[in-house]
Amino acid sequence: MSIEKPWYLSKTIWASIVTILLSCSSFVQVPATGIDQGPLSDIITQFITALSGIVALFGRVSATTLITRKEI
Repeated sequence: MSIEKPWYLSKTIWASIVTILLSCSSFVQVPATGIDQGPLSDIITQFITALSGIVALFGRVSATTLITRKEI
């Protein structure tokens, strides 16, 4: 891996951010208007969280470039 790219172009970073936000959504009690507040919304949140975790895993495994950080 000798090619570099900015962090915001990384699929792994974005999938990890989505996973973290979805995991924390239950703490905030984000209202989902129009969706049954019961089991359906829990199932959807858990599915999307698992899916974004899988994307993060495969993003890291298939990575061919380094992530760089711009010094301030």
